[in-house]
Amino acid sequence: MTSTHTDVDVKMDDPDYAANLRRATLASSIGSALEYFDFALYGLSTALIFNVLFFDQSNPAMASVAAFATFGVGFLARPFGGLFFGTLGDRLGRKWVLVITILLMGGASTAIGLLPTYAQIGIWAPILLVLMRLLQGFGAGAEQAGATVLMAEYAPTKRRGFFSALPFIGIQAGTLLAAVVFSLITLLPQDQLLTWGWRVPFLCSFALILVALFIRMRLRETPTFVELEKSEQVTDHPIREIFGHGLPGVIVGIGLRMAENGGSYMFNTLALSFFVAVAGQSADKSLLTWGVTLGSLIGIFSVPLTGALSDRMGRRTVYRMGSVFLLDYSFPAWWLLTLGNHAIAIAVIAVGIGFGVNVMLGPQCAMLPEMFGNRHRYLGVAMAREISAVLAGGLAGVLGAYIIAVSGANWLLLAIYMATLALITTAATFLVPETLRRDLTRTDDAIKVSRGEAGEGVYSTTVTVRTIEP
Repeated sequence: MTSTHTDVDVKMDDPDYAANLRRATLASSIGSALEYFDFALYGLSTALIFNVLFFDQSNPAMASVAAFATFGVGFLARPFGGLFFGTLGDRLGRKWVLVITILLMGGASTAIGLLPTYAQIGIWAPILLVLMRLLQGFGAGAEQAGATVLMAEYAPTKRRGFFSALPFIGIQAGTLLAAVVFSLITLLPQDQLLTWGWRVPFLCSFALILVALFIRMRLRETPTFVELEKSEQVTDHPIREIFGHGLPGVIVGIGLRMAENGGSYMFNTLALSFFVAVAGQSADKSLLTWGVTLGSLIGIFSVPLTGALSDRMGRRTVYRMGSVFLLDYSFPAWWLLTLGNHAIAIAVIAVGIGFGVNVMLGPQCAMLPEMFGNRHRYLGVAMAREISAVLAGGLAGVLGAYIIAVSGANWLLLAIYMATLALITTAATFLVPETLRRDLTRTDDAIKVSRGEAGEGVYSTTVTVRTIEP
């Protein structure tokens, strides 16, 4: 078989296209950084601050469960945000949706830093916190999907895995920044931390909003969406298409995300609460966050590396490597946390995030957009990402906190939970065809390609006829 260049490959020699590719990478990266800065910061605050400031302290254990419930509420809003903005993204284009989502998501996060506490206004404090969390989740519901689709559609075909993974360095950078900032503010005296110190990082979100807006306003629409407009194939009913024809892809996409998303939030937030429950008064909260910091630092390298590796080995192979690693890691990881040793806990969290989670995230950046046709790609990716975020990430915090509270911090139950998520994802990798170098101008979904054809890596296209050899 011979290999031919797509339109995107040809444009790599075009300085204007190259400039837009760099701009798209930066725009997506900053948005990802803001989203995960906010969510990691919220998660860290949930375990150590919000449970104290925003809820009745007559039962501290239940206050922690309630705080994690507000964390989960944000995930409930994400599918609705993905549905609403994903529809707009497929009808109007990728650029303007990403401008709107960054404003909504960042504005809600900034407002959290201004909220009064339970001691000041009673029950209205958690109500307002939940409201801001809903708005934050609604905007975030299409932010990552948009960034994923944007970069996959801009990236050159042969290096799509690598380029699509680059903006997700923003995830690691945002999580890393949140962990560093949180570690620094926890060094404040307790009274200052609980009065004004915790507010500073949330208020700083406003600066990231301004930078992201400036870059995104200068961004051009993606080449594949422009091609869709030229051929007059933009759909007026992406919801009807995704639930009529794209549902198999959404379901498999949800399965692919269970271990990556659920594992991420278990290591980022739940592991801290578990360690505090096990170690008691000897637990140093500021030290624990360095596990998240180191894990995110590893991710800055492991995400683009595994994305590039998927350009050579295929998306499914690399993805399965990550899910099997997490499956094998689940039981020793949670047992090691019971030892109450800070150095071991930091290493467990860092390895879990840096390798267990991010080996899956690298190939996922290109794989999810490649699974869906051009007419409903934004909505398909958004639905797969955000429904899984509820089932995996959102439920992990609430269910995990409940398990800790009622079982006396039983590590085995948490290990079984994580291993179950890893098993679901491993199974999902056998249900999706290989999508390596798939033509993104196609309007049909990859999940409907026959096994024999997908295994050869050969795809036809409805716009131009070509064969691609991996």
